[in-house]
Amino acid sequence: MQIRDIGEQGLLERLQRFCPPEIIGDDAAVLVTKPGESLVVTTDVLVDGVHFSEITTSAVDAGWRAAAANLSDLAAMGASPLGITVGLGLRGEVHVSWVEELYQGITQCLQKYNTSIVGGDVVRSPVTTISITAFGQAHPDQIIRRNQAALGDAIVVTGVHGASRAGLELLLHPELGENLTQGDRLALIRAHQRPQPRLDVLPILWEILDSFSSPLYGRENPTPPLPP
Repeated sequence: MQIRDIGEQGLLERLQRFCPPEIIGDDAAVLVTKPGESLVVTTDVLVDGVHFSEITTSAVDAGWRAAAANLSDLAAMGASPLGITVGLGLRGEVHVSWVEELYQGITQCLQKYNTSIVGGDVVRSPVTTISITAFGQAHPDQIIRRNQAALGDAIVVTGVHGASRAGLELLLHPELGENLTQGDRLALIRAHQRPQPRLDVLPILWEILDSFSSPLYGRENPTPPLPP
């Protein structure tokens, strides 16, 4: 079954089951933030043949990567996720099962962080495109901004630099991994197909912010180490 066989409305009806029923159905989603919290918004666009392809990324993994990219941006700002919207540009010959598997990957990633799809849109397009907007919240004193970096600050990253790119190269050129153990090979490929948003480090970053903003350090609102 292809998209052209059921049309936009038929596809939307299928995709609504991936979203909370109490939120989907109106013209816009309503997200409640805590008093004194700031709303943090980020958007990423993934294009077929540029950011993912059927050679290296299944529909489920493409969905995971799309969600993870946005959650990682929220983590980098020190924000906790509230929800995401999904915009899809699809060719008529795309199979409905591919779209459903894409949403399965998105929701698999979101469920780990107690986050939901709260809206979106589907349009016809000559190139398959995934556009995700993520909404998060953070206390104003806990927001991490690059322009607050100063001389003497330390920049600390999590994970292994280049692991995702190495995984991509192994998928495109399997012969490059002949000298790797099976475990190392799978770890690099997983780093590309299933990147992990580092929302788990937020409590550590907030603790650093609190300690650096104390009078002992002589200045306010410094920038703590940034997650990737």
